[in-house]
Amino acid sequence: MSGVWPTVGKVNADLVLEGGGVKGIGLVGAVTALDEAGYAFPRVAGSSAGAIVAALVAGLQSAGEPLDRLGDIVRSLDYRRFRDPGGLGHLPLVGRALSLLAHDGLYEGRYLEQFLTGALGELGVRTFADLHLPDGHALAEGQAPGRRSRLVVTVSDLSRQRLARLPWDLPLYGVDDLPVARAVRASAAIPFFFRPVRQPTPGGQATWVDGGLLSNFPVELFDRGDGLEPRWPTFGVRLTTRPPTPPVTREVKGPVAIGLAALDTLLTDQGSAYLEGACTVERTVFVPTSGVSIVDFDVDAATTGRLYASGRAAAEEFLTTWDFPGHVARCRRAPG
Repeated sequence: MSGVWPTVGKVNADLVLEGGGVKGIGLVGAVTALDEAGYAFPRVAGSSAGAIVAALVAGLQSAGEPLDRLGDIVRSLDYRRFRDPGGLGHLPLVGRALSLLAHDGLYEGRYLEQFLTGALGELGVRTFADLHLPDGHALAEGQAPGRRSRLVVTVSDLSRQRLARLPWDLPLYGVDDLPVARAVRASAAIPFFFRPVRQPTPGGQATWVDGGLLSNFPVELFDRGDGLEPRWPTFGVRLTTRPPTPPVTREVKGPVAIGLAALDTLLTDQGSAYLEGACTVERTVFVPTSGVSIVDFDVDAATTGRLYASGRAAAEEFLTTWDFPGHVARCRRAPG
């Protein structure tokens, strides 16, 4: 592992990726376009699907690998295998109900963790310790070891009713380090669909689920609090339309459809874009993903292609008007 970001000839920008289940394919298109435009990402963060893509971006850059590999890695995911019901889930008729009752989730989530363990392992990344910024890096100065990570993954801690930012908050759990794939699995554990990740701590077992429950788009994560001008921008990527564009109105009928729509609304946080300030909106890439559910694990190749293309187009359009000096001048609370 090189230990140095491949920033020669690149412009730095931190990156925060929103969660959105299967719709996260749109994130890949956006990141690819930003990379091709000449940006490198010293720090990346994400929730749920955003955590999956962020982990791969951090791993590729840490290994000195080109980000054009990102699309190939994500396309190798078999989304149908996300539905891994485990032993009880295979029982006819009652299996799904028993799995939910016994394990607090329909599916194990093991496939995702195994996939990431393999993909990141090939890049020399197993735990967050493998993604520490090296001594002497501008972002490492004065930072505690856990804060030097190139990757931050958010999870919702149901036991403590708080957002956990991993690895930043690992000391609060009495944990020195953690496999990145396990943290991402927790961040993507959509309640009731996937089993929570149970994390042992000195005070008992913590229950971690989808980071999107508490912060699906933590774009402020890397903002400076010292009043100094930013070193470089923070770009956010969201899986929704740019405000004030109205979202598509879908007909929702029946208890199952209402339940899925409620969960989809909660995790994708569609309405918050209309409440954000101008400074957040102008540093955010908005990727239209209407018509796709976060749990559409049977998504076909045409839809994944459309999502990827939507992400690329959104990032390319964003860059035509992006003005970092102007953004800094307009926004007192500076990112970076």
